Amino acid sequence: MRARTRLFSDSSYPASRMDMVEMIGRLPLDALARSRVPDDLETVRRRADEATPRQARSSRRAIEEVWRCAEALYRSGTQPGLQLCVRRRGEVALHRSLGHARGNAPRQPAGERAVVMTPSTPVNAFSASKSVTAMLVHKLEEDGRLRLDDAVQDHIPAFGRRGKEAITIRQILTHRAGIPDLPDGGLDLDLLAQPERLLDLLCDLEPRSAPGAKPAYHAISGGFVLGEVIQRVTGGSVRDLAARTVREPLGLEWFHYGVDTADLERVARNASTGPLPPPPISWLLKRTLGTDLRELIQLSNDPRFLTAVVPSANLFTTAGDIARFYQCLLDGGELEGVRVFEEETVERALAAHGPPACDGNLILPMRYSPGFMLGSDTLSLYGWNHPRAFGHLGFSNVICWADPDRDLVVALLTTGKPVFSAHVVRLAQLIASIHDAFPPIGPRRTRKRARGASDSP
Repeated sequence: MRARTRLFSDSSYPASRMDMVEMIGRLPLDALARSRVPDDLETVRRRADEATPRQARSSRRAIEEVWRCAEALYRSGTQPGLQLCVRRRGEVALHRSLGHARGNAPRQPAGERAVVMTPSTPVNAFSASKSVTAMLVHKLEEDGRLRLDDAVQDHIPAFGRRGKEAITIRQILTHRAGIPDLPDGGLDLDLLAQPERLLDLLCDLEPRSAPGAKPAYHAISGGFVLGEVIQRVTGGSVRDLAARTVREPLGLEWFHYGVDTADLERVARNASTGPLPPPPISWLLKRTLGTDLRELIQLSNDPRFLTAVVPSANLFTTAGDIARFYQCLLDGGELEGVRVFEEETVERALAAHGPPACDGNLILPMRYSPGFMLGSDTLSLYGWNHPRAFGHLGFSNVICWADPDRDLVVALLTTGKPVFSAHVVRLAQLIASIHDAFPPIGPRRTRKRARGASDSP
């Protein structure tokens, strides 16, 4: 009899869940729609500066086990390129890239030039952009320029049409505004250069459900609404506000909504990998995203999308840069002596908006704050028993989060976009390895110590 493979080594994972994941792990990885994986990963591996294990107070063996799991995810062939940055106790414990930024998508001609991914290659964070957009809105509230409980129509009068007069900014941030779907034609990339026309379509939307009802994930629509609110309040775009508020103060190289035309060749390209999801998953995706999976990936590589500003879906960044952003939040809004947000602002942004509820679009139990997907004391996006974790997913295997209990920040950026694929086993193993490598440090050692508290080992 074949020996059982233990995917989760931490005893805090319940046996029933271990059995379920191990059973899935016996399935063969997808043989179709795979990127080419070199025999020698050294040829496509790049490393940025990392702290010593002593500085990060972590075991080098545990850190390398995390990276081994990242390599296993890459070897599945579903990720042409990936970046992983892990920060522990304020230090960069792991910061590496693997694979190609472009030129190695499935079905791509073998002779086409492949460009190796590096830790400084800009990657689209997709929906992980939402957490940044949310914090910009919270910053405007901190500055007294709006309130989260303002009706959207207070800032965009035309938005109140068709029964949307009571929708608030907070409801947009918590996916409870009742307008989760884009209007017909909303994914026409030519509209991105016609903001007035796009706004008119959004204002004509009719709510799918009553505002304030159960959550239904607003994949793209909410970001456009928030971007217009920011434009009306500040007189500038969300890209301008992000640069002034976050990118420049934190010294981030890549933290742009959209890129300049001159930088198009530097951006990592996305790839359709793995099998297409069957119904009903494909139907849910089409309703949520506004188009089918492969067309969406093609649109994401189009220069019209790459150079546009899409507040909910096209922040171009690196794992290292977005990890610094989350480190700032973990440290109460301050990083390396630079204050970006008041501590109270961060606390309000991370406060849960009601108990967990089944999301009407994702069909998953979700716990939202005004801008973040939150962890739980059971199974969540961030592993098992991470009740104070906060972060966001991005289409489809991008995940960025921070956990105060572990003094931990994780940023995984990927270019492969599989959904219904056995690669989820490798992704689950990677998240589990992070869980094992970085145990809780106890409440007395949260990052508040960075502002003067003791830091005993």
